[in-house]
Amino acid sequence: MNGINISKIIAEKRRSKGITQDQLAAYMGVSKASVSKWETGQSYPDITFLPQLASYFNISIDDLMGYEPQMTKEDIKRLYHRLSADFAKKPFDEVLAECRESIKKYYACYPLLFQMAVLLCNHHMLAMEDAERKSILAEAAGLCTRVKEESDDVWLARDAVSLEATIYLMAQQPQNALDLLGETIRPISNDEAGIAQAYLMLGNAPAANRVLQISIYQHLLSCVGSALSLLQPQNAQFEEILRRILAVGEVFNLDRLHPNIMALTYLSAAQGYSLQGNVEKSLDMLQKYTDLCTTGFFPFSLHGDAFFNELDSWLSEFDLGAEAVRSDEVIKASMIQGVVQNPSFGALVDHPGYQEIVKTLKSKLGEK
Repeated sequence: MNGINISKIIAEKRRSKGITQDQLAAYMGVSKASVSKWETGQSYPDITFLPQLASYFNISIDDLMGYEPQMTKEDIKRLYHRLSADFAKKPFDEVLAECRESIKKYYACYPLLFQMAVLLCNHHMLAMEDAERKSILAEAAGLCTRVKEESDDVWLARDAVSLEATIYLMAQQPQNALDLLGETIRPISNDEAGIAQAYLMLGNAPAANRVLQISIYQHLLSCVGSALSLLQPQNAQFEEILRRILAVGEVFNLDRLHPNIMALTYLSAAQGYSLQGNVEKSLDMLQKYTDLCTTGFFPFSLHGDAFFNELDSWLSEFDLGAEAVRSDEVIKASMIQGVVQNPSFGALVDHPGYQEIVKTLKSKLGEK
C-alpha cells in the first residue's frame, strides 16, 4: 500500500530533469536548504507550492505526493486475510479501528470497500454488545451502497447489491432485502451455454469444457443452497428436501468438494429434527456435522476434484479457493457455538449422545 512520499518524488523528478537543488530553489523562490529538507523528509513544501511544483515536473499533485488512492488486487487480498487473522488473535476494537482506518484512507477504492464490507459482515458477531453488532452490519451495508452507487464496475456493483441484501437478512430486515432485490424472479441467464457453443464452433473444446464445468459447479451450489433455505422444520416436505440434498451431496461428493455447504446441511437438519422432537435423527445429523467439521475440513479451501478438474484455475482467478473469508480459529469457534449455543438443541443438552458430540467438537477444534 502506498502512502504520501513527496520527498522521494521531488528528489527523483529533480534528478530526472538534470537540475540542481539550487536551480529548483531559485525557480520556487526558496532557499537551497528548504529544497534539501523537502528531499530528506525533514519538512514538506507549503501547500501553496504544490501546484507550481507539479506543473514544473509535468505531473499531477497526486503523483507529486506519491499518493495512490487505490490498492492493488494483491494488496487488498493480503490486507483482508491479515485483518481476518487478527480478528481471531487481537482485541476486537483494535482490529475494527484498523478496518475503519483503511476504509477512510481508501474511500475511493471500491474493490477494497467491498472486501471491507465482507470482512465486517463475517466478523460482526465478535462484538460484545448486540447494539454494536447491529451498528457494524449497518456500516457494512453502507459500504455496499457506496460501491453500487459510485463504482463503474458493473460486476462489482452487482456483488455489492447481493451482499447488501444478505446483510439486511442478517440484521433481521427482510423488507429492506426485498426492496433492494425486488420480488420478481427473473429467468436464469444461459450465457454459459452460448459461450461454450462458441468455443466449440471455434474448435476449442477444452475452453468449452471449462466454461460448462464452472457453470455446473455454480448452479449446483445454488441449487443446494436454495434447497437448504427450504429445510425448515415446519415444512411438510422437510424429509423429502433433506433426502434430495443428501442425494445430490453424495453424487457430487460435496463433503469434500464443498464441505461448508454440507456442514450447514447437517446442522440445519439436526435443528429441524430436534424441534420436531426426533432425538435419534437429530443426533445422527449432529454426528455427521461433527465428523465433517473435525475430519479434513481444515485448513479450509475450495478446490476441484476428479469431475470438476477445470475448477482450480477458475477459483484461483477470482481468489475463491485458497483462503476462507474468516480465519480457521474463528470458523472453529463458530462451529462449536452452532451446537453449544443453539437454542434448537435445548431438549438434547442432558442426552449422553449430545454431550459426547459437544466434547468431541471442543476437543478436536481446540476449545480450551
